[in-house]
Amino acid sequence: MQTWIIYAIISMVFAGLTSILAKYGLANINPDFGLGIRTTVIFLIITVINIIGTKYKDFGLITPRQWILLIASGITTTVSWIFYYRAMKDGLVSYVAAIDKASIVITLLLSFLLLKEPFTPKILFGAGFILIGMFILIWK
Repeated sequence: MQTWIIYAIISMVFAGLTSILAKYGLANINPDFGLGIRTTVIFLIITVINIIGTKYKDFGLITPRQWILLIASGITTTVSWIFYYRAMKDGLVSYVAAIDKASIVITLLLSFLLLKEPFTPKILFGAGFILIGMFILIWK
């Protein structure tokens, strides 16, 4: 199995745990405050990884375009997390997580349009099933 697939599976498992831990952690507190705690932990862990692994040496390699794109990615992540946590506070984790994961469809569309990645029937059917699942969950 290729390394990126193993990384993706590990990511999937921990992303699933994240939602459950967050739901319990948000009891009796504002979701924005809870997100602040989570984000601080993330910042500290990533900072340690970059310092210990000497990855900070890449700092001089970043182009102005990369700065803009990484900052924009940070902004979009922040907006996504703010609304995810607000939805988690009031909603059912199973519904919120499923709707949130339908963002895969947006990612797929943008990967075809902007990154020129291949569009295959397999991807089309997979994205279709994701959308169908989301609509089944939110249909009243």
